[in-house]
Formats: sequence, structure tokens, C-alpha cells
Amino acid sequence: MRKITALLSTLFIGSLTTIAQVRVAIVAGGHQSTVIEENNLPNWNTLKNNYEGRIGFHTGFIADIPFSPKSKLFFQPGVIYYNKGRKFAQTFDPPVGTIISQKSTQYINYIDLPLNLVFKFGKKTKFIIGGGPFGSFFYTGKETSTQELNTGVVDTDENNDLSVGNQPGQYRTYNYGVNGLAGVEFRGFFITANYSRGLNDFYEPTAYTGSLRHQVLGGTIGVFLGKGEKLEKKVTDKDKDGIEDLKDNCPDEAGTAATNGCPDKDADGIPDKTDKCPDQTGLARYNGCPVPDTDKDGIDDEADKCPAEFGVVRYNGCPVPDSDGDGVNDEEDKCPNVKGLKQKNGCPAEEIKKEIVEKVNYAAKRIQFKLGEATLLPASLKVLDEVVKILQENPELQLSIEGHTSGDKFPDANLILSRNRAENVKAYMVKKGIDPERLTAKGFGHSKPLNKGLTAAEKALNRRVELKLNN
Repeated sequence: MRKITALLSTLFIGSLTTIAQVRVAIVAGGHQSTVIEENNLPNWNTLKNNYEGRIGFHTGFIADIPFSPKSKLFFQPGVIYYNKGRKFAQTFDPPVGTIISQKSTQYINYIDLPLNLVFKFGKKTKFIIGGGPFGSFFYTGKETSTQELNTGVVDTDENNDLSVGNQPGQYRTYNYGVNGLAGVEFRGFFITANYSRGLNDFYEPTAYTGSLRHQVLGGTIGVFLGKGEKLEKKVTDKDKDGIEDLKDNCPDEAGTAATNGCPDKDADGIPDKTDKCPDQTGLARYNGCPVPDTDKDGIDDEADKCPAEFGVVRYNGCPVPDSDGDGVNDEEDKCPNVKGLKQKNGCPAEEIKKEIVEKVNYAAKRIQFKLGEATLLPASLKVLDEVVKILQENPELQLSIEGHTSGDKFPDANLILSRNRAENVKAYMVKKGIDPERLTAKGFGHSKPLNKGLTAAEKALNRRVELKLNN
């Protein structure tokens, strides 16, 4: 076992010389080791007061390895020789038989291999705290037993070759547990308080059933050897984009620092793999796309006060206003605060001359159709020519043609007849050169009579075409 532990120590120290920025410290200190025992002995609560801990020392080496050049977290493996065990003393008054007193020791020495994580904070003087698991290998041990008899004889027994194995009365080769430390480090030295607790039994009694585990509390002083190796960090950059692979989100594709090493064709700082518009410079809040222009007026939605309406820059993306709501915008409206007509450049139309209205009304009364049909009688054409002439002389005027019938026996047929008559009047005027946009034709059937239609004369009045001028 001593050869094995010596080999472990040699391998440990030798391997540290190959690790970058590692520091090696030699450590030593004192401690008290106790044994935490639980058993089935009926008088154990009285008997355990006769046991005391063993005062011992420990010494060895630890490594101090940072996780990065500026890391505050360190890995500290080590190889440390430890004294552990306990001692027993009991005096009998009166003597038990011939025995006045008994003393015994159970001293075991181990090679511990702690694997600690240590956090350091502070500048010149650093506070340190850490802990982790440890493995422990049996190294040497000794048991002694002394009895003093009332005859003055002292009987002593000593065993320097302890049995090792997994049977009762044997010490286990391997022990494991957890340990912690806290202290300060300054100028290449450190001082820590240490605690460890075994998690498996290091020995099995022969005379009773019990569990025996080590516990150690002590202090350690350490001195770092030399200044430590400087970190020679090997940087890998497979895609040759200047960003090391550890920090490169796309290590196989050349990228930019702004996108953590990922490609960015449009150089907007958004990686192509998440950029919904990889060929257009955009913004993160629009997933790499430019600010949208919903109404396609050349003004993006964030600057457009009317993002859903096509507008102009001088009105912040809104259409040219139409203050009077007449369909003519204020820049083209010569009367922007008065509702008017498009053909009047947004100004109200002039009042239609009374003599024109009277001529049209008179003409309307002379329009005649074949009985029960929509066909215009020849006499009506001359009348309509007069109306056409009026419209040609007054291009700003528009004409509404309304057809009416009498009687209510056949309402659907009457409605169709009135509509056809109005349409035929419109068709004749269009044929004579009047823009159809200036004419509207509607049929109302018998829904708007002028009288009750009880006599033939009244019914004749209800059968009519009305011509209404407007501008």
C-alpha cells in the first residue's frame, strides 16, 4: 500500500507540470480526529464518554487550477497524509476484578485525495471558501492496549501490522467522504480551517455490530511553490472569422462579432439563420426586416401618422387633408372650408337659374310613351332635344330622371315599367351626346303618387317622368 500511495503522489505532482497556469502548494497543519460510532451496545451512552479524539498532523500537496484566466473559481485536487483515529481511557473504582484502569489507542494513517472547488474573492488579500468529495487510502496504523492491575503490574499490547480487508476486525482499504474549507490567501500563502466527514465505515468490530466513521477538524497552512505557469490558452477558430470557437455560435460558418460568429449578409447585426429578411438591413424588433410601410407610401410605419392610408411626407404620411369633406383636398380646393363640387374646384355650385328649371319641368310634363310600354312617342323626342340643348349649354348641370306609374294592381310590373321609361329617356340623351356620368335614371313604380289616383285625370297625372336638375 505504501508503494501505491507513493506512486499516486509522484503521478499527481508530475502531472501538474503539464497543466497551464497551475500553482502547486505544499501544505501542513494540525487537527483533531474523532470517530463517530453508532452501535447496539446497551451501555454505549456511558461508555462513549471514555473515548477522546486523536491530535494529529497532516501534510502534502495541493494544486490550484483556475477555470479561466480571470476566474474566481478554482479546482484544487490534492494528495495529503492524514493521522486519524481515537483513544480510550477508563478507570475502575472499585476495581473490576484485578483491573484498576484500561487504556487503548486506535491510530490509522491515510493518504487523502481531496477534489475541491474553491471560490476566491478579494484583491490582495483573498477570502477563500470551498469544498468537495475526497477519497482516502489506508496507509499505516497501530493499535495499543494497556491494563493496570491492583498488583502493580502493567500489561501492554501493541499491534503495528493491522489487518486490511472487508471482514470483521479488518480496516477498509478505501474510505470516502466530504470536506470543506474556509480561510484567507495573501502573498503566496494561505491559512484555512478544514473539516471532513467520512461517509463509509472504516472498520467493522468483531464483538458487536456498529458503524465507525472518521471526522476531522483542524487548520492548514499552505505555501505556493514558484509563481505558477502562465495560461497558454489554445484558441481554436475553425471558420477563421476571428471569433474563437468557444464563443462562436456558428463555429463552422464565418460570421461577425455582432452576431457572435454567425453569418450576417445584410450586416444588420442579426444572424442570417434568424433574420427573416437576410438580404435587407433591418431591426431586431422586426426580426431583421426593415420597418414596414403598410400603405406603401414610402414612409415607414414608425414615422407614418396614418400607416394604413397612402399619404405624403409633408403631412407625416397622411393624405392631403380635406377639411370640408367634399372630396377635394385642401391643396386643390379653392374653397377649403366650404363643401363644394369637384367640377367647381371644391367651391359650391351657383344656384340654377329659375328659367332653366322651369323649361326642364315644362319639358318633363310633355314626355309621352306608348300606352303600357316604355317606348317614347315621336312627339317626346322634340321635347327631349330641348333638354339636351340646356345640358349642353350648362355643362356643370346634372340631371336625375325619375319614372312613375299609376295604379297598384301589378306593383312589380309597374316598377319595371317606370324604370325602363327612365332608362329610355337617359339613353336618348346619351345618344345625343350627353355624358352618361351626368345622368341618373331611377324607377319608383306607383310608390310616389301625386294624388289618390281615383279618377282617370288623377291617374294620368301620376303617370309621369320627372326631370330634376342639380349641380
